[in-house]
Amino acid sequence: MQSSLPIQLSAAQDLRTLRQTLTGKIFLAVSATVLVAICAHISVPLYFTPVPITLQTMAVILVGLVLGPALGASVMVLYLAEGVMGLPVFSPQYPGGVAHLLGPTAGYLLSYPIAAATAGFVLRAVRSDRFQFPAAILGGLAASTFIFAMGAGWIACLPHSSVSAAWHLGVLPFLPGEVLKIAAAASGYTTFRKWQRS
Repeated sequence: MQSSLPIQLSAAQDLRTLRQTLTGKIFLAVSATVLVAICAHISVPLYFTPVPITLQTMAVILVGLVLGPALGASVMVLYLAEGVMGLPVFSPQYPGGVAHLLGPTAGYLLSYPIAAATAGFVLRAVRSDRFQFPAAILGGLAASTFIFAMGAGWIACLPHSSVSAAWHLGVLPFLPGEVLKIAAAASGYTTFRKWQRS
């Protein structure tokens, strides 16, 4: 047990160092986009809606919680740029590239920089060592509100759609899963913080 302590301290110090240097921030940003891309490919299509179930929103919230509002939003802008350039970072349910940002899930994707920034901002506004998990949950809820609002808003603007259809196609079926994803992101953040302080 004692032999692992220097390794943990070294890893936590290395992470702090990464956040303080430009090279380190670039490394963290690219690593975070890889995480979001992996979660995007864990995708389950649903027959009654053009929006698939993915783990993307969990990753977006976690990135915002861990990296903070500014770096978290920057990571999500980088993620979108990677997708526009044709890298396979978006859900495989639709064609990649710019076409993906014109499809039915575009509103969700475009909300990610705001959502990550919101999660990070809310967490830092109410952060307390005693209430890390509730603060992370609150940040996740705020982020998810933006994701669903922009995602459903985009669907409502599509031809032959409506606000009611957007609610039933883009929000309601995903609420139970979103609760689990918020809890998972908050748990991931609190675990990360404990590891960082150990």
